[in-house]
Amino acid sequence: MSTIKVDTIKNTSNVEVYTCKAWVNFDGTQTAANMIRASGNVSSITDNGTGDYTVNFATAMADANYSTTATSGNDDPTNSGTRDANVLGAVTAPSTTAVRVGHSYVSSTENRTSIDATYIFVAIFR
Repeated sequence: MSTIKVDTIKNTSNVEVYTCKAWVNFDGTQTAANMIRASGNVSSITDNGTGDYTVNFATAMADANYSTTATSGNDDPTNSGTRDANVLGAVTAPSTTAVRVGHSYVSSTENRTSIDATYIFVAIFR
């Protein structure tokens, strides 16, 4: 296997290409040690409580000015409400070593409840 190491990637028009700096596919219903299915630059997940997780980076980001996207999957066919994963920036600011994400369920009455999810996907770009 070969490795290419560069500081910056640019296209042929000399425009910088921004890449995914970390990603994780995890099961929030498992214990913290068993949550991660697959990942890149993620060392662990911290379970902060129901539907509340911290994604810890293996290698720190250059700064906390990155962008995070989080999505989730619904594995419960009996529950037709909307589920979503989101970055909990209001709870804690992203840091160079971790980002906090949450997962919740919105019922037909528009009540939001934090719940653990079987499928949560997070990607960090900088």
